Amino acid sequence: MSIQILGMVAPQNGSESLGWDQRPIVDPAFLRAFARAHEEAGFDRTLIGYSASAPDGFALGAHVLASTERLGVLLAHRPGFVEPVLAARKLATLENLHGPGRVAIHHISGGSDADQRREGDFSDKPARYRRTGEFIEVLRRTLTSDEPFDHEGEFYRYEGAFSAVKPHAPVPIFFGGQSPEAVEVGARHADTFMLFGEPLAPTAERIALIRARAAELGREVELSVSLRPIVAQTEDAAWDKARRIAAATAERVGAPGQAGWFRSRSAGDGAPVSAQRLQEAAAQDEVHDERLWLGITRLTGPGGNSTAPVGTAEQVAEALLRYHDLGVTRFLIRGFDPLQDVREWGEELVPRLRAGAAAREAASVAGLAASVGVA
Repeated sequence: MSIQILGMVAPQNGSESLGWDQRPIVDPAFLRAFARAHEEAGFDRTLIGYSASAPDGFALGAHVLASTERLGVLLAHRPGFVEPVLAARKLATLENLHGPGRVAIHHISGGSDADQRREGDFSDKPARYRRTGEFIEVLRRTLTSDEPFDHEGEFYRYEGAFSAVKPHAPVPIFFGGQSPEAVEVGARHADTFMLFGEPLAPTAERIALIRARAAELGREVELSVSLRPIVAQTEDAAWDKARRIAAATAERVGAPGQAGWFRSRSAGDGAPVSAQRLQEAAAQDEVHDERLWLGITRLTGPGGNSTAPVGTAEQVAEALLRYHDLGVTRFLIRGFDPLQDVREWGEELVPRLRAGAAAREAASVAGLAASVGVA
């Protein structure tokens, strides 16, 4: 049950409230500083996102790995644009260059239909999920097989497929999605199933559904939740900060120069089920579970993770740990002032989250021992 804390890096500074119109698009010095800030703050791994117009994630990941000593990367990608046998060799090569366990991959099957079409993918979502499942099968086999193998499936066909380079440690496979097809693929293939930060009750329902299907398949999967903490020295100051972020975001929604970020988030754009679920929660109430704020979710529409626990470091850590009580062991947290937030979180939020999880795990072990009569 040991937790992992994940962040998210980008090659330029930006967020819903700061905007994404900075130049250059790829700022090597900023990316290096951002990666090092995560390492110094005690993060385990950092996600590198994906879109049809974004810089290449594998190249960015190589820069992050070269800029740090311990930090791992989680490379987001969409199956269908790179052959799984090639993706496996790319992952294994990065891991060989930078150290065991530092490379993981996150599979995004859906995304918006419009963004898929920008890269030439006109397949429907059920087909994309089937493709992801087959992609992971071939990827995992390529990373582990000691002998050439043949494969013939719905989307991929190989004769004598083989990778001479192998990772020194298993490459963790992450996956996200909330449609029935997504639950099936994630339960069947993923090591970690990633969830957006919904309120606690629907999160518990999704976890139960995913775990039940994985158990039917004879598997277990780790669960991850993605949230956007807003932290200040007092609770009132944190809510003031949230209101300032909302005001700045409201000014930017629909503004020119935002690289299509807000324009691609309309509900008619084939938004993923996970994003639609966040919108439903936001429509019900702006604040759930005492401090889970969905103000940005309301403003920006269906899209990436946008829900924010608001409060002091102690309060936000406790809010995150309530997901841990549901079985979540991976926490992806990223800020609205991305670099500065990471630096501040390393001082108090990250240590509190780790200490709280360790205390809960120790209590759980002690309780289990007592229940079976072990001193």
